[in-house]
Amino acid sequence: MDISITNWCDKGCVFCYKSSTKHGSHMALRDYKRVIDEAATMGTFQVALGGGNPNQHPDFEEILEYTAARGIIPNYTTNGRGLTENILSVTKQHCGAVAVSAYPPYLETADTLRLLADWKVKTNVHFIIDSQSIDTAIEWLSAPPEFLKEINALVFLNYKPSGRKVFEERLLRNSPRVDEFFKLATSPQAKLRVGFDACCVSGVFARTGASTSLVDACDAGRFSLYVSEDLRVYPCSFQSGLVEGDQFSDENSLLNIWHNSANVGSFRDYFASNRCGGCSHKKNCMNGCPIFDQLVVCGNR
Repeated sequence: MDISITNWCDKGCVFCYKSSTKHGSHMALRDYKRVIDEAATMGTFQVALGGGNPNQHPDFEEILEYTAARGIIPNYTTNGRGLTENILSVTKQHCGAVAVSAYPPYLETADTLRLLADWKVKTNVHFIIDSQSIDTAIEWLSAPPEFLKEINALVFLNYKPSGRKVFEERLLRNSPRVDEFFKLATSPQAKLRVGFDACCVSGVFARTGASTSLVDACDAGRFSLYVSEDLRVYPCSFQSGLVEGDQFSDENSLLNIWHNSANVGSFRDYFASNRCGGCSHKKNCMNGCPIFDQLVVCGNR
């Protein structure tokens, strides 16, 4: 299990996904509490628990309870497995929302959504949008299946060339329906409430008339940090495995990393740079993704 820490949620939440493997490990409860204690002193609003299926962490109920007791709202992503009655009860009591990862053929997704609806837990669906799944996304926005009836929002996560298998042809920018998708997703014709992860916003800015007051650029290193299960700290979860990151410890606090990390600072420098030159969307998009250049879906590069 790993976490993302957010110091900002004024314009709505943004989400990301990260590949996990069966060889992964849980963050120790004592380490989690150390992170949350420091995050609380920094004025953190919320944490997003992920890294596979975090609700199967052996101490998950205590994790949610402790997070809430420190004044931070916990949220987590799940595929639905391991949602016991005890976990559902603690979730309902303490969580801001649960995100259900949607995978075809969506039978497990549907069962999980019905279960969470029965418990009256605020639920979003995380849908990985790419050049292949875009057809399903447009279908759902036009005529949602019954199992999406009770959800709070359908959140689109731009497919990232990361993880155990990378398929360049799946990149969203390769689809001929990109304009159609973004225009529908941000129009009154969409039959569901819609959200986007930060890696989709270049398309929102460039391909739609959505208000810039409702959408923001990537928040990595600006309003959020990612902490891995081994207490490595990164601006973004997808940087894990690419660089060493900063080691959180008694001698190197989250606050020190936030202010003084060269790695975190490099993200801020990127967002403030002239990477996209005179593009009219640069002020809002902030040059797109600092890690994967091919994620940009504005059509301008």
